[in-house]
Amino acid sequence: MDADDLDYRARTLTGCIPPGLVARLLELGHEREVEFQAGRGEWFCALEWARLLGNRGRHGQALEVLAPYVATNWWPAAQAQAELLESWDRAEEAIALSRLYAEAGDRLALVFFARLLARHGRSGEAFMLLRTGIQDWFLAECLVDVAAAADMDEEAAALLEARVQAALPACNDPDCDRLRMEPSNAIGLLATVRERQGRIEEAIALLHTREITSVNGRDQLADLLARHDRIIELRAYAASEFHGHAVQRLAEVLEERDDVEGAITAYRTFGATPSGMWHAAVPLSELLVRHGRSDEAIEMLRAFTQHNAED
Repeated sequence: MDADDLDYRARTLTGCIPPGLVARLLELGHEREVEFQAGRGEWFCALEWARLLGNRGRHGQALEVLAPYVATNWWPAAQAQAELLESWDRAEEAIALSRLYAEAGDRLALVFFARLLARHGRSGEAFMLLRTGIQDWFLAECLVDVAAAADMDEEAAALLEARVQAALPACNDPDCDRLRMEPSNAIGLLATVRERQGRIEEAIALLHTREITSVNGRDQLADLLARHDRIIELRAYAASEFHGHAVQRLAEVLEERDDVEGAITAYRTFGATPSGMWHAAVPLSELLVRHGRSDEAIEMLRAFTQHNAED
C-alpha cells in the first residue's frame, strides 16, 4: 500500500471501487465483501467499513481497519481516523494525530487541525497557528472562522487590512499598477469580520472595491444587502452587476416574501438585453416552473434560443 497510489486512485476514482458502489454493496447487505475488499487496499471500502464498525461500538476494530492506510502517512486516512476518534469523544487523540500532519506543512491538515482545536475550546491556539499563513486564501478563510470563536475579530481584521494595504497602488495615478493581493479573498474576508462586528457600512464599502464580485455563483455584497433588508441598495446593485448573481439574490428575496411578480419583473428587467438574458434565462425559467407557469418558461426559453440562433 502506497500513499501516492492511494491518493491517485481516490482523486480520480481510477482502478478502485468507487464510493457509490460501496454504498450500494452495504445497502444490499454485502458487508462481508466490503470487509474483504477493505483488507485488499480498497480505500473507500475501508472507510465505510471502519465507520460502520465505529457506529456499532467496535472502536478497536475500526481503527485496525484504517491502520494500514494511516501507516502510509496519507493524510485522508489520518483525517478519517481523527474524525472517528473525535466522534467517540477522544478529541485529544484526534488532536495528537492531526498535529503531526499540520506541523509537517500539509495545508489541508492544518485547516482541519485548526478547526478541530477550535471545536474543543482551543480557538486562540488555532488562530495563532494560522496567522503566519495569512497570505494563503484557504488558511485566511479558516482564520476568520476561528477568530469568531476566539473573540479575536479585531486581530484578524488587522492582519487582513495589512494585506489589503500591501496590494494598493504605490501612487495616485489611475494607471499605477495594483499589486496582486494575497490572499485573493482578503477584502471579502475583512468585510465578513466587519459585518460580524456590526460595522455594516464599512463592510459594504469594502465589497464595492472588489475586482472579483462572484464566487461559486454567489455575490457576497448581494447576500449582505439581503441579510440586512437593504432592498433599495440591492436593486441598484442588481442593475449594475454583470453576472446576474445580484439580481438572482434580489429575486430570491422577493420570492421569499411572496412577491413572485416582483421577482419575475426583476429578472425580465435585467434580461432586457441579450447579454443580460444569458444570465437570467435559466433562473427565471426555474422560478416560473416553481409557480406553475411552465408554459411561460418554455415560451421564454424558446424565444431566447431562437433569438440567439438568428444572431
